Amino acid sequence: MNSLTKRLERLYASAVYDTLRSMGHDNCVLPPGIAALIPGQKLAGEIFTIDGHFEVGQDANKTLLEWSTVLSKAPSGKVLICQPNTHEVALMGELSSEVLKRKGVLGYIVDGASRDVSFLLENEFPTFCRFNTPKDIVGRWVAKSMGEPIEIGGVRIVSGDFVLADIDGVVIIPSSVADEVITATEVKASTETEMRTALMNGMDPVDAYKKYGVF
Repeated sequence: MNSLTKRLERLYASAVYDTLRSMGHDNCVLPPGIAALIPGQKLAGEIFTIDGHFEVGQDANKTLLEWSTVLSKAPSGKVLICQPNTHEVALMGELSSEVLKRKGVLGYIVDGASRDVSFLLENEFPTFCRFNTPKDIVGRWVAKSMGEPIEIGGVRIVSGDFVLADIDGVVIIPSSVADEVITATEVKASTETEMRTALMNGMDPVDAYKKYGVF
């Protein structure tokens, strides 16, 4: 596993966002409707992107072959983030999650839907999505690119960027500042721990803020 990924998964999204905001990267949070299927589940890692096209009336075999190709090309050790450009069909299901999990893909985030949710919950493959639907992609959806920049909720996402997703939300970290952001957040988390201890021991909140500079 990437060393930055190991460090990132020890942090939490709100702290990472605070660091990004302080560095001038405020536009980094995906829409709040995108959440984990398993409440409290965390997902961290380097991103690999998928962009899709929805159109009714496509050849059924072609759409299934194209999706099989996406699964085949998905790189291990990465978090897949998909912009399906539709809320009509599900872009994750039982067999797909099994394949990705066995390949070593860390998890999946989609600006859209999942299906076969009871199976996804059972195999615990980290999946973040907007909603669930039984409708599948057959004859209606193909991937138009993999590894190319995408946009979700006004946030630009590039393969090689990093993501941290937890119960607070999904935060995108540009690759150019990933090391700096993670290091600064680690320092911030340590300082917050000290301040938390001081508050629990009775220190006044104003005095705590003046001493530690965080809250």
